[in-house]
Amino acid sequence: MEAIFQLLFNEFQQSTRASKQNCRDVAFRLTAEIVRVCNESRHIQASGDLAAWAHRMARHRLQQCLNYYRLGSAAGRVELHSTLSAIIYRYMSPAGIGLSYQARLTLIEDFLQGFYLEALKVFRKEALLGATYRPHTLLELAEYLAFTERYAKRRVHLSSQKSQQLIVLRVQTFVQQHPREMSVDLEQAAESRSSESETTWDERLLARVREMMVATDPDNADMMLRQSVIRELIAYLEQRQQRDCADYFILRLQNLSADEIEQILDLTPRQRDYLQQRFKYHLMRFALLHGWELVHEWLGADLERNLGLTPQQWQGFQAQLSQEQLGLLQMKQRGLDDKAIAKSLGWKVSQVHKQWFKLLETAWVLRNSSESGSGASTHE
Repeated sequence: MEAIFQLLFNEFQQSTRASKQNCRDVAFRLTAEIVRVCNESRHIQASGDLAAWAHRMARHRLQQCLNYYRLGSAAGRVELHSTLSAIIYRYMSPAGIGLSYQARLTLIEDFLQGFYLEALKVFRKEALLGATYRPHTLLELAEYLAFTERYAKRRVHLSSQKSQQLIVLRVQTFVQQHPREMSVDLEQAAESRSSESETTWDERLLARVREMMVATDPDNADMMLRQSVIRELIAYLEQRQQRDCADYFILRLQNLSADEIEQILDLTPRQRDYLQQRFKYHLMRFALLHGWELVHEWLGADLERNLGLTPQQWQGFQAQLSQEQLGLLQMKQRGLDDKAIAKSLGWKVSQVHKQWFKLLETAWVLRNSSESGSGASTHE
């Protein structure tokens, strides 16, 4: 792992004003963490390419650390606080208590103070640091903030063969132990906060959820592909001046209720319903035209897998196509670009797009039809 250490050490020296020894210490700790992850991960061990995984993780951790370093002490803390708040927001509601948006934020503040202390203790233990260690330099603080973010996002495997982020499990324990009376009092106290404060939180939370949704986890290939779909869809919406649709999409990813979305985006139920319909329109355009390859790869429904159709469905699908449409499908399978296909069929490129949209839409409906014996895909 000498190459990983040198990569980190050199980058810290070039990109920060930290002392040589400080850069060396942080690079050494990050290298040790990467070695530990590679040794403990069955998935990485089974891949047979430890060097590539180690390099990818080093780049990811380096970028995280430098991002917090560039933000500085105050802004870096706000960045981390907002990122974690966005993750746990929907879980911060004790059973049987309907908390308001602002009341949840108040509980989040309470919970995260304890979580930061837990993360510091774990950081000391895993980095073999003393029990009284605290970050003293900006680079060390950036290292701790980046570690805390990764620690919060660690996947904990459950007995049901599922996994969950560590911070979510901590929140679930926190709300179970939280006194019902205190939750009510906190909600009442939160309602007295100024509207200016609420507006600031709304903007900060939404901005951080946006950033969080385009982040990637280098240790999980499926998650990386999912995040690529999310990132491309958000970019697609923003390129078409559909920022409100992007905001709606981000909040939907957090499983917020319609009431919560209306409150955060300051919409009436009718406006929210209209926004939802507009988002669905753009979502279908993205999934079946502009980003179809990425979306279908994520769904396991790309052309190599017959668009996710069973052999019987695939035969029925092709039987529905005209000769020109069948030719379009075959040329897509051969990897021809749209200009070459248009020239071959004597069409305009826009006609190729239109016909391909129709083909994918037909396959989409067939794949998720009740007649197939299965419900709609959870992804779709």
